[in-house]
Parts: sequence; C-alpha cells; structure tokens
Amino acid sequence: MQYVCKYRSPLGQITIAGEGEALIGLWFENQKNFGSTLSGEWEEGTLPVLEQTTEWLDIYFGGGIPDFMPEISFFDTPFRIAVWELLMDIPYGNTITYGEIAAVMAEQTGKERMSAQIIGNAVGRNPVSIIVPCHRVIGADGSLVGYAGGIFRKDNLLTLEKSHM
Repeated sequence: MQYVCKYRSPLGQITIAGEGEALIGLWFENQKNFGSTLSGEWEEGTLPVLEQTTEWLDIYFGGGIPDFMPEISFFDTPFRIAVWELLMDIPYGNTITYGEIAAVMAEQTGKERMSAQIIGNAVGRNPVSIIVPCHRVIGADGSLVGYAGGIFRKDNLLTLEKSHM
C-alpha cells in the first residue's frame, strides 16, 4: 500500500509518497508529473520513511544540511534511474550542467556522445524533488532552466543552499 502525506514548505505545499520502507515521490503541488509514481491505490497516512522525509525537509528548509538520506525506490527505465542516481552525487550548494551529466552518462554507457536534451528529459521526470536534487542542474550558459516545480522554486532552492554554505 502506498501512503502520502502533505508538507508545508516555504515554497508551497509538498506531497510526499512512500511505500513500505522507501520514499517513492516528493512533488510540489501542481508540478509537472505530479504523482507519477502513485498507483491507483494509495491513501493519506504515515510511514516511518514519510516521517524521516519530513524531518529531512525540516532540516533542509531550516538552513541545515541533513546528514541522513531516506531510503528511495525508483520505478522507471534503467536510463532514467541512472541519471537520477547521478543527481544524488551533486554536492549541496553546487550545480552541474545537463551537458556535463550527458558526458558522464556517455562514458558510463560506452557511447561517444550523449545529448543534453535526453538528459534534460530524464531530469525533468525525477519523482523525488529536492532530495534527488534536480534543481542543481543548470543550462550550459549558467541559466536556470527546466524545473518541473517552477523556475522560481529552483532559484529559491539554489539561493537557500548557497546562503547556508
């Protein structure tokens, strides 16, 4: 059974989803792909991982750097999952470009090149916003592009992280 709970962040309401012992989704209300990992059978409730995620968000939005990570389960293509796992390696307060991720993915898959647009598509479908930090991915020219939760939130998340380093 999947469970969801709501979290009130400084950037708007967030829905957190879990199943068993793992976090499976975290979305701002009305963001693109909202609820993408939810099955038809879910209910509002709580799980230890939802409580742990709420604690993580409290620390994060309070200006701290959480020293733990909720367990996360991804359900998607192997390619997208590999991209999301790379996102988790981006250090707090740092950014990386879509092209840089494409170069890493090309190397990992033994390809000569990979399109930044393909990476952008995978990043944009990340079901666990903030904790899997897709907001740290920027355009080649340093511009803030492509955040499913809205560019204003991406800007605010990056500003929060830089101000607390």
